[in-house]
Parts: sequence; C-alpha cells; structure tokens
Amino acid sequence: MAAKTKAQDIIDNNAVAVFSKSYCPYCKATKSLLSEMGAKPYIIELDQVDDGAAIQDALEEMTHQRSVPNIFIDKKHIGGNSDLQGKKSELPNMLKAAHAI
Repeated sequence: MAAKTKAQDIIDNNAVAVFSKSYCPYCKATKSLLSEMGAKPYIIELDQVDDGAAIQDALEEMTHQRSVPNIFIDKKHIGGNSDLQGKKSELPNMLKAAHAI
C-alpha cells in the first residue's frame, strides 16, 4: 500500500513523472525526448530504489502497464516510450499545459 501511495504522490506532485529503469534503452529514449522538449521530468529509477519492485507492482495495478518507462504528464497516464514517441507532435502543447516547460 505504501508503494501505491508513493507512486500516486509522485504523479500528483510533478508535471511530468517517469518511472524508469537505469539500464532500459526505451527509458533512455523517453528521457532524451523529454529533455529535447525542454521538460524537466521527475524520474525515479525503479532498479535503484529499495521499493522499486513494489512501486512497479502498484503502477501495474493502477495503469495495467507492467513495462517501463511508465510516463505521466499532468497526472494523466501516457503509457510507455512508443506512446510518448507517437505523441511527439502534441508533446509541446501537452508539456506547456502541464507547466512542464
């Protein structure tokens, strides 16, 4: 339960939240794209925190997505890297609306 609360707090308190794993190439692509767009996402590397596995379980329960990256913009679940890349043209407006850039 603590992991679900922590995940929700991260989502609620950050314009852009990325649940990531440090070695994941898709996570790197997501972080790159957000950086290129001028966003400063809150990034939590689930493989580098003690409760990472529990947070990943909680995210799966919340979003029905097990994989990383698990991306939220303005408290809305975007999905993974391919979902984010697919929204490239909308991304600047989404980030502005979220006050992330």
